[in-house]
Amino acid sequence: MLILTLPEIFFTGSRLNLLEMTDGELKSALREGKIVVAVYGLGHVGLPLACAWLRAGARVIGVTKTERTVSIINNGINPLEDEPSITPIVREYVSKGLFRATTDGVEAMKLANLAVVAVPTKVKWDQTSKPLDLSALVEVTRTIGSGISKGKVVVVESTVPPGTTLNLVKPLLEETSGLKVEEDIGLAYSPERIMTGHALQDIEESYPKIVAGVGPKSTGVIKALYEVIAKKGVIVLSSPTTAEFEKVAEGVYRDVNIALANELAKLSHKLGIDFEEIRKATNSQPYCHLHKPGTGVGGGCIPIYPYFLMHVALSLSTELPLTRVARLINESMPEYVAYLTLSALKKVSVDVKEAKVTILGLAFRGGIADTKLSPTYDLINHLRSYGIDNIVIHDPYVKADPRLGKLLYNDLEDSLKGSHVIIVATDHPEYFDLNVNWIKEKTGRDVIAIVDARCVMKIDRSPQEGIVYVGVGRPWLIFKKGEE
Repeated sequence: MLILTLPEIFFTGSRLNLLEMTDGELKSALREGKIVVAVYGLGHVGLPLACAWLRAGARVIGVTKTERTVSIINNGINPLEDEPSITPIVREYVSKGLFRATTDGVEAMKLANLAVVAVPTKVKWDQTSKPLDLSALVEVTRTIGSGISKGKVVVVESTVPPGTTLNLVKPLLEETSGLKVEEDIGLAYSPERIMTGHALQDIEESYPKIVAGVGPKSTGVIKALYEVIAKKGVIVLSSPTTAEFEKVAEGVYRDVNIALANELAKLSHKLGIDFEEIRKATNSQPYCHLHKPGTGVGGGCIPIYPYFLMHVALSLSTELPLTRVARLINESMPEYVAYLTLSALKKVSVDVKEAKVTILGLAFRGGIADTKLSPTYDLINHLRSYGIDNIVIHDPYVKADPRLGKLLYNDLEDSLKGSHVIIVATDHPEYFDLNVNWIKEKTGRDVIAIVDARCVMKIDRSPQEGIVYVGVGRPWLIFKKGEE
């Protein structure tokens, strides 16, 4: 078993009582490698967090349910292609014997002083009511409770509905461990504030760290330790529920803002004007920050957080109509892009049954391979519901997808062959400088349509024969003989 092969230094950390240490003692212990941190969840949040703790001086045990991930990490390999900055860190600290991964979460907690919880929290997306799914958090809390002892501290980093730390984690932790929070063990909430692709930079440099303990002892420990990691400092909030709400509010703000952009973009299209021109002008003054419209909102964060708030509001007999409507607008965007595609096919005189459509982008955001809740999947389903069966998808980062099989291409030229309509669904940097004439040449068609759902392409307004262009929030541009 992995734990039995850990260096002796991992077995000394459990002698510390974090709740009895001063700020200075906590910081010195961390920097001197005397603190052992168990990070539960080694995905896009947990593994960068583990690296941040390693760089601060801790010895780290990473806990995951996936044996393959354990094997990869313990061989010094970074399993996250989207986070290249942590590759040398994983290699270095594994080789030094300061970082190990395991599937044994109970044993990890017995050795650790601090447990950092970074497991996914979700809603059941395939169900209409979008019920909460906090099962991973419940399971990990029970695991930690089975291994925790006096003087140790738990910090939840997973994004959760407001009230979760106090009403779910705390009683479950006390029940499982037989210990009292704030008397025997510590408990705090500190939301992760990262973006895939530069997660470690976000943790260490980009933003202040938000922390809130269930009491002064817990708050003091997590504040002192994160002051070693976060260069922008630590903001202490009044309660875990306040900190939970703060994190969810960040995501809901973006969702509502994107919904507004999508709504305004639709009107711009109807008026025959370019929303991007409008957006840049409005954002030139400090009181406006319009986001960009697009295919929809994906990822494991922004589409989920509004439902966290709406579920809490419902339990308190309160409505959040703006939050709900914004979510409906953003979830409708794949169908809107599919509608633009149907209109484009009419303009190039191609029947839906004969059409070939190439979608550029499967990832939910540009420059990464993450496809969680990508609106491209919904776009594909809407196109198929309208009778378009010949669909291929290109993505330079997503190497394979079992849901798409051979329909997913990594070679752009191959994906364009014979296509009548090209939809830009993701803002990958590789698509920004694509030349529309080059695209048309690679399709082999006399006339093509481009539906630029992310408005990333630069279109020369001089006539380019055989090309029809439209963007979300952009007017039709028709470059065919006799038309402009």
